[in-house]
Amino acid sequence: MGNKNSCCSYASPTPARKTQADPETPQFDCNIPNSEPNLPHISERETGDGDVDPSVDPSAATMFLERSKQCLENGITRKKSQHQIAPQTGGLKKSSSCSTIYLDDSTVSQPNLKNTVKCVSLAIYYHIKNRQSERRLDIFDERLHPLTRDPVSENYDMHIPEHRQIYKFVRTLFNAAQLTAECAIITLVYLERLLTYAELDIAPCNWKRIVLGAIMLASKVWDDQAVWNVDYCQILKDITVEDMNELEREFLELLQFNINVPSSVYAKYYFDLRTLAEANDLSFPSEPLSKERAQKLEAMSRVMQDKVTAEALKNGIKKWSSMDNINSQGQGGARRSVAILS
Repeated sequence: MGNKNSCCSYASPTPARKTQADPETPQFDCNIPNSEPNLPHISERETGDGDVDPSVDPSAATMFLERSKQCLENGITRKKSQHQIAPQTGGLKKSSSCSTIYLDDSTVSQPNLKNTVKCVSLAIYYHIKNRQSERRLDIFDERLHPLTRDPVSENYDMHIPEHRQIYKFVRTLFNAAQLTAECAIITLVYLERLLTYAELDIAPCNWKRIVLGAIMLASKVWDDQAVWNVDYCQILKDITVEDMNELEREFLELLQFNINVPSSVYAKYYFDLRTLAEANDLSFPSEPLSKERAQKLEAMSRVMQDKVTAEALKNGIKKWSSMDNINSQGQGGARRSVAILS
């Protein structure tokens, strides 16, 4: 889908040499361009001045981070649970030393699933909390398209859900469908792209169906083994396949079928989620660096270094060698630096 050279493109046939025409036969000039201009490719579309899409432009600030800052500037903080308050009052922050290195198990290529889902749920919470409009679409309204058979309350569009309620909904879908942490980040990208393209806001009356549509689309685009729409009907027992198909179709149309996520945009959302976590005391837990993990990190770094060196030599670029790659005299092996891992 992201390839500019689509298989459906073709070259216009060369107009034949004109012959003496019948005066009663109407003649058409093949050189006159079509009245309808050719639609540009998704990657060639340009946004106007002042209309910056954070889900496409890696230099644009993410919407959820901007809206979270509004609460912090106004002195509004979300309600914290007991398991988040206890670590702050019971212990000190762990810091690395010469003998012990503390690292979390989340990286941009392999994020931690539980912590990433928590951060994405928190980003959705701030979207609902600091929404800037009340524009709605019927396809996302829970009263018109309920997810359960339980009756919807009269003030269903007035109560702002708590962070733990959003997290429980997202966690249930991810655990049941066995989705990855990368899919959670793509879900947030599609959600903000929907808000930008459709010019609507996520509210208490539509947040579940918007999140469900973003998760459903992200799982099909990102994961190798996509989850079928009928599988979501097994998770949400009261929803029909027809409703899921309509939700997916409307979501794609509102996105203008732009499901491409550049790697730079993905990395921006990942690090902004970590920034959001630190600002809300949801930092990823750190663990001491073990010998096994240190060996894996060293092996990965050496493989990448070999690739970079081979590419540099191929291009005729001279690259300085590290002392670790110089053989020690009399030992016959590579010289390695000594590190203490406790």
